[in-house]
Amino acid sequence: MARQPQSFLGVERRNIRSAPLADLYHNLIARSWGRLLGLLASVYLLANLVFATLYRVGGDCIAGATGFRDLFFFSVQTLSTIGYGTMAPKTTYAHVLVTFQAFGGRLFVALVTGLVFAKFSRPTARVMWSKNVVLIERHGKRQLQFRMANERANQIVEAQLRVAVARNETAPDGERMRRFHDLVLQRDRNVIFVLTWTAVHEINEKSPLFGLTVAEMKSQSVQLVASLIGLDETFSQQVHARHTYVPDEFVYDMRFADIIGTEPDGSRYVDYARFDELVPMGTKTVIS
Repeated sequence: MARQPQSFLGVERRNIRSAPLADLYHNLIARSWGRLLGLLASVYLLANLVFATLYRVGGDCIAGATGFRDLFFFSVQTLSTIGYGTMAPKTTYAHVLVTFQAFGGRLFVALVTGLVFAKFSRPTARVMWSKNVVLIERHGKRQLQFRMANERANQIVEAQLRVAVARNETAPDGERMRRFHDLVLQRDRNVIFVLTWTAVHEINEKSPLFGLTVAEMKSQSVQLVASLIGLDETFSQQVHARHTYVPDEFVYDMRFADIIGTEPDGSRYVDYARFDELVPMGTKTVIS
């Protein structure tokens, strides 16, 4: 069976065994809504064209049909179990075809209903990730920071964040490998993730990023992989979000602009329009 190249975290995966039928449900669920509906519509139209052709092969087997167009619409009515009554099978050949098509139509409707419902009801997280990772000096310590925001007006409870660094390494015996190193965060859990969350990692002697320059990060194909999981308060089901950063997205000696402001009446708000805005260290930002 053909093996198709795939990409994962910027690394091409070759000679992966392909199993289209075994992974059909997963592949359909993973498709975007536009592609999924387009595929279902194509299958529906193709099935009707095939059955219309089979009805035509049977000759004058459908009462009330005068051409291929009528046979096509008769197929649509049969597959959809509509049946207006203006056209009907009149030979054994046509009745047999109608039997198979009606059975297939019921299966098709059942499968599409289950697939659409599963995709529609699947809980997902809408997390906004900052475009950049900032590396700053604060209180005499080097820190790596990026931030996240919950784009939905709900709460993600018991949120957990895990960040790892993937990079190419060479073992003492010369073997090359790609390894993952976990980054220790100042806070990797959030009881309620509602607004924003800034992830902070201190780059000290124990950090896998300690002493690395941008050039060295690029030579090692460093990638920062962040994974967030939690419970969606609305569905009471686990949701997750993932994002990756590369060295070109690392910014030095800049910090994130303040996005939390206060109204004259004392109420507070978050301005997401400034979510990715960066300002030089030592700059005081004021939200108006």
